Amino acid sequence: MWTTAVLLLLSPHLLSSAVCTISVALVEQHLHVTFQLFLKSPDGQDKGSSGNQSDVAGEDILDAPAKGHKPFSEVKGRDTCSIPCDITVKLLRDEKHSICGQLQQSLLAFGRSTRKLIRDVMEEQQRALDILSTQVAELMTKVQTLSSEVQRSNVEMYSIKPVQSHGTCSRFTESNVRSDLSPLNAEFLLQVFCEMDYMGGGWTVMQRRTEGLTDFKRPWASYVDGFGHLAGEHWLGLKKVFHIVNQKDARFQLHIALVSHDDVTSYASYDDFRLDNETQFFSIHLGRYAGSAGDAFRGYDQEQNQDTAPFSASDVDNDGCNPSCTFQNSTVESCSLRHNQTGWWFNQCGLANLNGSPEDAEQNGGLRMHILWDTWRQSGVPYNIKSVTMKIRRIATNN
Repeated sequence: MWTTAVLLLLSPHLLSSAVCTISVALVEQHLHVTFQLFLKSPDGQDKGSSGNQSDVAGEDILDAPAKGHKPFSEVKGRDTCSIPCDITVKLLRDEKHSICGQLQQSLLAFGRSTRKLIRDVMEEQQRALDILSTQVAELMTKVQTLSSEVQRSNVEMYSIKPVQSHGTCSRFTESNVRSDLSPLNAEFLLQVFCEMDYMGGGWTVMQRRTEGLTDFKRPWASYVDGFGHLAGEHWLGLKKVFHIVNQKDARFQLHIALVSHDDVTSYASYDDFRLDNETQFFSIHLGRYAGSAGDAFRGYDQEQNQDTAPFSASDVDNDGCNPSCTFQNSTVESCSLRHNQTGWWFNQCGLANLNGSPEDAEQNGGLRMHILWDTWRQSGVPYNIKSVTMKIRRIATNN
């Protein structure tokens, strides 16, 4: 149907010319049939001749052989046919031209109306698209506003007056508080978030990933000092964690709580956790493992073992790939760059990176890097992790 409409729009004169040509052929055929019938008609004689003319015609017939004239019947048929045939041809031609003109005008009018209809439809579709684009932009603005309000409400929820404590969160009895810790070996107060409603409380949160609004693509300095909001997503900072876990006569437990995108929960716990100082790039030291998520820090073999590994970032490379290493059948020069410029205790990359980017994962050798705890699997496939919390708690003294 659209093909026909387009042809009508593009070539109305061509179509009318074709119709008129067909009409001429029909007129000629009609004239031929009419003429034949007229010759055979008994009334095909000239009714207007007088008696004298008949006598002269009789004499002409008698003299015809001598004068070489044609037979009477042939002359009479030609003379009597000439007038009505001319009139018929003129009438039919006039009718043909009238029909062709009307058809051409109809085609032109149809073309104009069709083009107007198409323009109206296209304009209506464009208006609808403009309205949808405006609505999408408004919705995106509302989503960003709501996300900011949620982030701000989370901060305000726990932005109560800071409570000072000597080194840990273990002495608090309130639900969740923001505290200023004062470790014995620190020269300044450490602002931390104390989680009191999880497994007996007393936990100091050192890392939290939830809604994905905080960017963990950070340089070395940011990982040393910390970033984010204490009540929401944040990284406490390597320097603060070092001062907390290296207090005299204290031993700390590291607990990792994981939640998958289908809300399955799991955990990994280490009964001894400490960090070396900054000159040793805050190398991590872990005790015995317990939990349901598997020991991804140590992996399955020594090449995957991240215990005792120094911390690496996109601008400080301590990942053991010198100058490169092979990870999951791919050549890697920087584990931090492979994991979206995030920082972690990489050892030839390894099987754990809880700072990986969950929403803005990039393609690297056909793999999508995100929050990674590779030993937590279902039917042999690693879980897709949507949130994680790393927390530490004092468990005993060395006395």
